[in-house]
Amino acid sequence: MALRNIRTYGDDVLRKKCRKVDAVNDRLRVLIKDMIETMYAADGVGLAAPQVGILKRLVVIDIGEGPVVLINPEILSMEGRYVDVEGCLSVPGEQGEVERPEKLTVRALNENGEEVTYEAEDLFARAVCHELDHLDGVLFVDKIIKKEQ
Repeated sequence: MALRNIRTYGDDVLRKKCRKVDAVNDRLRVLIKDMIETMYAADGVGLAAPQVGILKRLVVIDIGEGPVVLINPEILSMEGRYVDVEGCLSVPGEQGEVERPEKLTVRALNENGEEVTYEAEDLFARAVCHELDHLDGVLFVDKIIKKEQ
């Protein structure tokens, strides 16, 4: 396992749309382990593949309950809404209030290539939306309602 460099605001890769993962294999599992290690080293709760320069539809999230791997994630439903402060490992020093759904259902593949579905609420739902935005080249700063001072 290795720490990956986190790309920061202004890097073109962060604005590109990611490609679907074609195969869940050992090479992808190494990337997943590296991303989890990198996320923990940076004290993050989520990390998307484009943040480490890889244009694949892959995110890792840990809100304190252990790592969740989402390969080719797809949001099936969303409900409610709430506003809270967000930051991003790729936009250091910047924070702002962003509106996100209170609950959502997301389907993806896990690191074993098995289909998984999560019912996400609150911080987990926020993290899923934030990380999935990265897969489409969208950053939280594009959605800030009120910037934090």
